[in-house]
Amino acid sequence: MMRLAVLASHEGSTLQALIDACASKALAAEVVLVISNNSRAGALRRADAAGIEKQHISGKTHGSHEGADRAMVAALNDAQVDWVLLLGYMKKMGDGVLRQYSGRIINTHPALLPAFGGQGFFGRKVHEAVHAAGVLESGATLHLVGREYDTGPIIAQIKVALSADDDVDAIERRVKAAEKKLLLDTLRDMGSGKHPSH
Repeated sequence: MMRLAVLASHEGSTLQALIDACASKALAAEVVLVISNNSRAGALRRADAAGIEKQHISGKTHGSHEGADRAMVAALNDAQVDWVLLLGYMKKMGDGVLRQYSGRIINTHPALLPAFGGQGFFGRKVHEAVHAAGVLESGATLHLVGREYDTGPIIAQIKVALSADDDVDAIERRVKAAEKKLLLDTLRDMGSGKHPSH
């Protein structure tokens, strides 16, 4: 069974979908650790409610970006995780985590990379940019994490058709639902050996 760590900065709705899928045995995996850089993140409350180990790790809690990086490596090692999932995590990965977990860190991005990606493109800002561009297709991407924002090999994508009438809220709602489905389907495939595994 895959042991998963989740890093999240905010509400953690995708984390909740993952916790529910593991609990119902729809996914042969276990979320063993949740880390947030934000002490008030809903993701930490969701971990608590599900009885999952949680940690608040940031430059503030550990004195520096490097201190937080070391603490994160230690936490991931202690939890013996197979994969690190970035589900709405707003910080760059530190060098230690990138080195030790290279090829095992997956980010979800709420657009079809390389479009609408890179620094500054996160959360609702992505959907606002998609809406402003007037494109009739968006979606979500899962990719292995590289050194820069939204870089690294793409593992899977899901497309979402948009209509000219869609406002930012409608785009966000539909892409979020698709993103959860993409994550769960891809993790299921990885569990059965269809996707890159370490």
